[in-house]
Amino acid sequence: MFVAAYWWDVRPGKEQQFRAAWRRGTELIREIYGSLGSRLHREDRDDGTIRYVGIAEWPDRETWQSAFDAKMVYDEPETREAFVNAICGWADEPLLLLEVTDDLLDRD
Repeated sequence: MFVAAYWWDVRPGKEQQFRAAWRRGTELIREIYGSLGSRLHREDRDDGTIRYVGIAEWPDRETWQSAFDAKMVYDEPETREAFVNAICGWADEPLLLLEVTDDLLDRD
C-alpha cells in the first residue's frame, strides 16, 4: 500500500463546504483513478487558521503516480469550484509520500 498526504488551509466559515467537496472529490478520485480512499484530519492552528490534512491510500505508488500525473481531474466542476472557493492555502506537492510497511489500523 502507498500513502500520499496533502494539506489545505480553509477560509473561516467554509469548513463544511470544504469537507463536503473533499468527500465528493475523494469519491470521484476513487472511482476514476483507483485510490483506496482517504481520511481527513483537522488542525486548529495557533494563529486561528484551520488546516486540514488528507491522507489518501493507494494500492501502490504507480497507481498514485498515474493519477497525480493526470492531475486527478474529474468532470464535476461544481465540486471543484466549491473546493477551491473554500481554501486559502495549499501545497502544490504532496506533504508526504510513503510506502506502508506495517498496518495495524482496525478497519472494522
